[in-house]
Amino acid sequence: MKQSIVHIALVVQDYDEAIEFYTQKLHFDLIEDTYQPEQDKRWVVISPPGSSGTTILLARASKPEQEEFIGNQAGGRVFLFLNTDDFWRDYNEMVAKGIEFVREPKEADYGTVAVFKDLYGNLWDLLQLKADHPLAERGM
Repeated sequence: MKQSIVHIALVVQDYDEAIEFYTQKLHFDLIEDTYQPEQDKRWVVISPPGSSGTTILLARASKPEQEEFIGNQAGGRVFLFLNTDDFWRDYNEMVAKGIEFVREPKEADYGTVAVFKDLYGNLWDLLQLKADHPLAERGM
């Protein structure tokens, strides 16, 4: 059996501002942006550069109860983990672009990590896994 997680939905306030943040500040690729008239919404998929794994579906909040979760999808915990092949390159560029880091870089058993906020306040780890980490062996 072979299965995979294709998308993770990230609730956003506005499609275009989210696309701009992720493509301009984090260099994500815009994979798809398709209008779905029957539901009056867009199917917007983004992915980190060079990634062939799980993508992020930018899902605009369409109900008041969904709006409450914008920027707080994980209840204040780190929600998403962005692995990179060069931590310091990406960290320095993100700082230069005004991305707010709420935890400074540190060395951990698994690699180098720092925590940043996206445009809505969701917490992300920027990390570079050590070569001997189990996920590094999977090409992540």
